[in-house]
Amino acid sequence: MDALVLLGSFFVLMIIGMPVAYALGLSALVGALWIDLPLDAVMIQLASGVNKFSLLAIPFFVLAGAIMAEGGMARRLVAFAGVLVGFIRGGLSLVNILASTFFGAISGSSVADTASIGSVLIPEMVKKGYPKPFATAVTCSGSVQAILIPPSHNAVIYSLAAGGSVSIAALFMAGVVPGLLLGLTLAALCLVIAKRENYPKGEVIPLKQALKICVDALWGLMTMVIILGGILSGVFTANESASIAVLWAFGVTMFVYRDYKWRDLPKLVHRTVKTVTVVMILIGFAACFGYLMTLMQIPAQVTAFFTSLSDNKYVILGLINIMLLVLGCLMDMSPLILILTPILLPVVKLLGVDPVHFGMIMMVNLGIGLITPPVGTVLYVGAAVSKLKIGVVTRAMSPFFVALFIVLMMVTYLPALSLWLPRAMGL
Repeated sequence: MDALVLLGSFFVLMIIGMPVAYALGLSALVGALWIDLPLDAVMIQLASGVNKFSLLAIPFFVLAGAIMAEGGMARRLVAFAGVLVGFIRGGLSLVNILASTFFGAISGSSVADTASIGSVLIPEMVKKGYPKPFATAVTCSGSVQAILIPPSHNAVIYSLAAGGSVSIAALFMAGVVPGLLLGLTLAALCLVIAKRENYPKGEVIPLKQALKICVDALWGLMTMVIILGGILSGVFTANESASIAVLWAFGVTMFVYRDYKWRDLPKLVHRTVKTVTVVMILIGFAACFGYLMTLMQIPAQVTAFFTSLSDNKYVILGLINIMLLVLGCLMDMSPLILILTPILLPVVKLLGVDPVHFGMIMMVNLGIGLITPPVGTVLYVGAAVSKLKIGVVTRAMSPFFVALFIVLMMVTYLPALSLWLPRAMGL
């Protein structure tokens, strides 16, 4: 009955249209009153939920990504990707995916990826003869890489939701191979579609111009080296790498590229603060909600339920995938990570699944949810950039959903894809 009151109040509040963060907080209060828990205990959990040093990485990575997104980095990454693959048939679709790989490794955000890369490449692809729905579908599906490739904001949130027991550095490294695998799978699909539909080839860029483009993009690409190289070498932590990435992004944008006006900088910082505030409110209320779930033994009940269905971990992982795919269509990614990680992590640990591996499973599942109606945030951003209806974009996404599902199955049932690199790095 306790679980019914907590979860029932949460879903009722969601159904009537209350924002997820406030629904979590109010349902936690309802649950606390139901079991006669002092409200002081809930407030303590709220404060301790956001009073974590590891959370400092989130605002810094968000700010670095915002500076790069609005400071001309997306355009330069697109040009650099064009040098590498733009001359192939269907090359602009490959440029789109490769640019998303580069930009995802800087911003860590699928929404920022879609907005930045899409605003540059969707009009260009349409101009060169690609259907607009196809261009939008490529942009949206390619941006899912940002969920996996470091520095993924959601990997930090997963580490927090796991109680800090999972290393952020290990999660960052675990996402490299699945992220690149996703990009290669989407690229292969684009090549097949381009050959079938006879999409145009791009032009080979002259050597002198190509060198200029590469040098111009190198400043931004150094952000990836700073983030990954610093963490792997042990020179600085994930938090420190995020703050250094902000300084580097600021220096490159304002003093090297000089595309961004100083007078617009306060507005950018204000938007970043608003974004981070929403995330922190969500994390604080989710901590209260998770505390109530623990007191009501909901994770133990869910573990018992899954283990009663089967003792085969592959079957249970398949069932968890189905559940995550369905829920990913109905809720945004961050709250689902915060709610479901404390519930599902005990289940997979009992089955012998590595928590880092499970983090990648969750990221791919919920990343697919970001481009799936009715709540797919990235899908809506892509449709807004291209000025297409959601239904039109969704239909164009059909073959890309198949590719993403194949990657999901590989990440789920081939744990070495996620665990090889962090183990090789001793993480």
